[in-house]
Amino acid sequence: MTGNAEKIITAAKAAYTQGARLVLTPELSICGYPPEDLLLRAAFIKACDEAVSHVALGLAQYPDLHVVVGHPQGSDVRTKSTAIQKRTNQATVLSSGKRVATYAKRELPNYQVFDERRYFTAGEAACVLDVCGTRVGLLICEDAWFDAPCQAAKAAGAQVLAVINASPFHVGKQAERIERMTDGALLTGLPLIYAHCVGGQDEIVFDGGSFALHSDGTLAGRAKSFAEEVWMVDWQASTVRPELVEGGVQDDLSDLWQALVLGVRDYVNKNGFPSIILGLSGGIDSALVLAIAVDALGSERVRCVMMPSPYTAEISWVDARDMAKRMNVRYDELSIIPEFEAFKASLSHEFIGLAEDATEENIQARIRGTLLMALSNKFGSIVLTTGNKSEMATGYCTLYGDMAGGFAVIKDVAKTTVFKLAHWRNQHDPFGTGAQPIPERIITRPPSAELRADQTDQDSLPPYEVLDAILERYMENDQSIEEILAAGFAAADVERVTKLIKINEYKRRQAPIGIRVTHRSFGKDWRYPITSKFRA
Repeated sequence: MTGNAEKIITAAKAAYTQGARLVLTPELSICGYPPEDLLLRAAFIKACDEAVSHVALGLAQYPDLHVVVGHPQGSDVRTKSTAIQKRTNQATVLSSGKRVATYAKRELPNYQVFDERRYFTAGEAACVLDVCGTRVGLLICEDAWFDAPCQAAKAAGAQVLAVINASPFHVGKQAERIERMTDGALLTGLPLIYAHCVGGQDEIVFDGGSFALHSDGTLAGRAKSFAEEVWMVDWQASTVRPELVEGGVQDDLSDLWQALVLGVRDYVNKNGFPSIILGLSGGIDSALVLAIAVDALGSERVRCVMMPSPYTAEISWVDARDMAKRMNVRYDELSIIPEFEAFKASLSHEFIGLAEDATEENIQARIRGTLLMALSNKFGSIVLTTGNKSEMATGYCTLYGDMAGGFAVIKDVAKTTVFKLAHWRNQHDPFGTGAQPIPERIITRPPSAELRADQTDQDSLPPYEVLDAILERYMENDQSIEEILAAGFAAADVERVTKLIKINEYKRRQAPIGIRVTHRSFGKDWRYPITSKFRA
């Protein structure tokens, strides 16, 4: 929290020198969002409070500056038998070294990745503060998605709405935010400033892109997405005029790429890993993860290892070497054939008379996982896994094999989107790490795990276009099997995919966390029991 406090002080001073007298920081900016069960610890709340005081003291020399910081507030109310925790998700206004106003979040989200009702008590009162003659109504994130808090701020005399936010990214979310905030501006007839968080926090990414709306709901300007900055907005007699204006909303694939890169960069850097390592197979999933990793960290911090088996095609070797060269990363080859033969020899007595099947396929994947984890242990690199959402959904992945690792970069990216992102990256070089990094053959050849002779993914799964469409309807949008069938999908495909989703929950529970980029991912969004006979 000291780091966050110092960053707020530095940004506030910079804004002040540019003429700002009100500085908005994101929701829970003191501790980061979401702090989860740290909120249950009294020592954590105390440390947050001390950090707020540190910011106040650090800016005391600017008497006409008002800084809004987000933080948890509260204490334990003890009874004879237990302690009842009372916490609020709070915004505090600091000025002249003092806390001059506070506002407690009223609407506590309890859906998707949110579980604020587990931790917080809802506020009730509006908060309007006077900043150099302008009356500013404070709101916190979810408040602005509901009419009542906006109307309460106006009724209390607000001339402009200021909303501080930590709103997790998913594809299309930025347009949703602007649409809803436009409704709030039109409802109240007030301009609205939306200050948003940026950065990665475990599986969640915050995409920045703060913006300002005129009182008629039209967009006055937008800050940069996926980047920290001090963004200046001028207040002028019931309107707003930002000094910095970004271009139009980026396309979904561009935003998705930026989110994945930011998610990797922040997870690796914030958790102190010096570098990353991944298995490069010559297939599209590992190729995509390699390109993301290099864009996130630079080629010097990325190492890839090709681990050929008896079933690795020659073109996989060629394409893996080609891509590693294009990305300018360290590339090594470690054959798993000796270990594979040793495993089979050790198990030969047990397997007498039994044909080879998925058991031997999984042994190969687990040998690779063991080798990568050994390199991780020895050199401190974090292993990035390369499985996509389609595979995670259907269990087309191996526990303690290709699922072994520390961070699952594309676990929320469906296979059809993997192909789209690969094409997009070959057409764009947003971080200047190399044009067309993915060999075209990696994109166009039929996907294969290469764990047996002449294997392709479609031997075991429906076509990805069908699989992903069913997955989106059933898992992301909660459509029933009957609704999916009514949409024209074949009964056999629907039964197969939905059954695979259900029976592979036990695998997903043991998978590393990864970046959430859809409105429902396998993670905090999805909490299904492993032991269940419900089949609808």
